Amino acid sequence: MALYDIGIFNGKAYIDGYLVRKNLYIQGEKIVAISSDVFECNSVYDAKDRWILPGFIDPHVHFELNVGAYTSADDFKTGSVAAAYGGITTIIDFLDPISKADQLEPALIARKALAEKSVIDYAFHATVANPKGEVGNIVKEMTRLNLESVKLFTTYSDSDRRTYDKEIIELLTLSKEQNFIVLAHIENDDMIRLDEEFLVKDLTLSRPSEAETSEALKLAQFARDTEGKLYMVHLSSGKTLETLVDNYSDILGKHMFIESCPHYFYLNESVFQKSDGYLYLLAPPLRRQIEVNKLKKLFAHVSTIGTDHCPFMSYEKNKTQLIGTPMGIGGVEHAFDLMYSLYGINAIDKMTVSTAKIYGLYPEKGSLNIGTDADIVIYNPDHIHAINGGHSNCDYNVYKGKKVLGQVEATICSGRFIIDNGELVTLKTGKYLG
Repeated sequence: MALYDIGIFNGKAYIDGYLVRKNLYIQGEKIVAISSDVFECNSVYDAKDRWILPGFIDPHVHFELNVGAYTSADDFKTGSVAAAYGGITTIIDFLDPISKADQLEPALIARKALAEKSVIDYAFHATVANPKGEVGNIVKEMTRLNLESVKLFTTYSDSDRRTYDKEIIELLTLSKEQNFIVLAHIENDDMIRLDEEFLVKDLTLSRPSEAETSEALKLAQFARDTEGKLYMVHLSSGKTLETLVDNYSDILGKHMFIESCPHYFYLNESVFQKSDGYLYLLAPPLRRQIEVNKLKKLFAHVSTIGTDHCPFMSYEKNKTQLIGTPMGIGGVEHAFDLMYSLYGINAIDKMTVSTAKIYGLYPEKGSLNIGTDADIVIYNPDHIHAINGGHSNCDYNVYKGKKVLGQVEATICSGRFIIDNGELVTLKTGKYLG
């Protein structure tokens, strides 16, 4: 009788920051042995000298997001399949925004029902919208529902989604006491211009870089004063990060964390001037190349890489006027290849262990150790290829044709092969992490 369900041999396993030649053994959903010895298994996978990496975690996706007139192109099935092709084994999506505590459980039930199609594991962030007088009650309900993160917006007052300073400070104060984390979309609402005459090419006039930097500094001070846990989502500007490093290095990476996205490392605002510039619309916008260069230089200070995956179909975005055009692009399938191409082995922790620790998923997620979930990526670090259209349901890809180094060959989630030899091999559903 075989000792183990699956044995992964002849690879270099990424363990505690190093690549070591070890065999991994899976029983059920867990890694149960890591050894140089060869044991009997029901199934053997020859890694062929590839890297054996922890499954990637994307803490920022928007699958099946309804924004009124439009719904994002990927539902939880197509989005999770595309993510699995990119080695992602866990995603964290968002509940619909709520302003009162009694709205939270219905929001969770609704999103869980949609997410049952996911082929990988999933969790959710609560989301608040101008929760005046309700912060304490919402936090109590988050605790009851085992939700350990909550997102707020410092802008979008035009749709009553903005959370104001008093409530932000209250959330940060409670985050220290109750051990949850506050995610913030950071733009200074007073500096956002929603002029009706703005065209697509005017996005950076509508949402300037300075709006992000000034708001980031304000919230960083709130985090320092309250000692609360703050996580700045989709930071777009290297200037913003440079300013935070210069002024808040005492809390950066300790109880204040920075997420950025691959598109802010690869694309700049010049694409908005193209005839199809509408395809690149997102908030916060792409920035000047000088800001891209600073972001690249300061990568060590970025805590996590999320994708903010929220694509809309090209015909839905094909508009002239800025207002009314849906914003968001895709990225789950290509995120690690893009970041690995820039930073090599240093990209791994930003999409695995760092994210898992920040969001309370560690040690089950984010590393390869005995007893952890068998979330594993078999990665060819030397394969140069051009990104194709991918497996997202969206009809365009902003990275199509870009040459990258490295490629996912197999993705295993909780002991289940989802991708093998670059092909989808199962549509079994993932589990809710709540």
